[in-house]
Amino acid sequence: MNLRTPKGMNRRHFMSHLAGASALAASAYTLTRTVEANAKEMVKKQKAAILLWMGGGPSSIDIWDLKPGSANGGPFKPIATNGDMQICEHMPLMAQQMDKMSLVRSMSTREADHMRGRYYMHTGFTPNPNVTHPSYGSVVAHELGADRPNLDIPAFVSVGGASEGPGFLGMAYSPFSVDANGRVRNLDMGIPVNRMNQRTLALQMMEEKFIKQKRGAAALEHAKVIDKTLALMTSQQMQAFRVETEDAKVRERYGENNFGRGCLLARRLVEAGVPFVEVNLGGWDNHQNIFDTLQNQRLPQLDQGMSALIDDLSIRGMLDSTAIIWMGEFGRTPRINGNTGRDHWARSWSVAVGGAGMKPGIAVGQTNEDGSKVEGSSYTSQDLMATVCKSLDIDLSKTFMSGNGRPMKIANGGKIIKELI
Repeated sequence: MNLRTPKGMNRRHFMSHLAGASALAASAYTLTRTVEANAKEMVKKQKAAILLWMGGGPSSIDIWDLKPGSANGGPFKPIATNGDMQICEHMPLMAQQMDKMSLVRSMSTREADHMRGRYYMHTGFTPNPNVTHPSYGSVVAHELGADRPNLDIPAFVSVGGASEGPGFLGMAYSPFSVDANGRVRNLDMGIPVNRMNQRTLALQMMEEKFIKQKRGAAALEHAKVIDKTLALMTSQQMQAFRVETEDAKVRERYGENNFGRGCLLARRLVEAGVPFVEVNLGGWDNHQNIFDTLQNQRLPQLDQGMSALIDDLSIRGMLDSTAIIWMGEFGRTPRINGNTGRDHWARSWSVAVGGAGMKPGIAVGQTNEDGSKVEGSSYTSQDLMATVCKSLDIDLSKTFMSGNGRPMKIANGGKIIKELI
């Protein structure tokens, strides 16, 4: 190659400069890769929570706390697990992961109505016409999201269904809803960049005008949401929503269904720095034909998606910092009704929790021989969330002020489940 040197510079001098430039470029590349690697390690250590929400009221007596030999125990048999408990025979993959999870078999609540139970289990409060309480997702996003200034995507993402809202914490902590494929409605509108910039400028001018008129907190909150949305539309972090880019074997492992894809998306979002993700799996309101529905529909999806999520987080070194909560609004009756179903039951039921330093592989509390009541201490939504917040290093002594000026404690002052911490 005929390499011509610049005028006034001999070949040896030029080659020394070229070598220096190459070394500098190599150093810059190495530094960039090091920064990227360090950033990934930091995300692994950031606390986060994934709520697997089972809308409709799952029958925990047929999943986590079987009663073989009881007249109302049903046809399913318990099997051994890698933890110190037995679970349903139709959850064989989860049985292998129960050394990483624990069960609270002594949940006892009072809300056996779907809407009231859903609100209560998401907030720790019963519905009140005078105040709308923030969901636990909004609380975690509020407390952990503030320490993540480089997070462009929302701090609370709901996958495959709606969640409860931010209440008095404001619109900035609303759940950002996507489907199980990570698709967001109205985000890609096909508008040319110059026209989008013009619209953005006009919108910002209107927002500033409203704020200057001192029309209250809503205008400020709305401006924050607009700013976040605009940043979101151009952020590289949106790649986290692209579940289809995962290797086919990984997608197959989680399950090629909405819940499986939702669990995979939750892992990707937590990996990107999102502090709270809720994944929805409905269809648990089984007043009739419950055993066929569980065996052939709900449990296979749950078993595959949940077990893959736990194992994947563990392999990636993220389970120690990521809490997993499995629950619905209540359980189902120990008594099997005339339609071979179970009805609403809040008096004695189970949830599953793990990760983020919570003690794994144990069953906390117990129900009696037919599952109709808790024996010994029982726990509530507040207690469960106080325990999760403790595992996430969230200060339980912190008090929020509601819109009507009333002080509200995180997790409504619940007590920590000591066996888990």
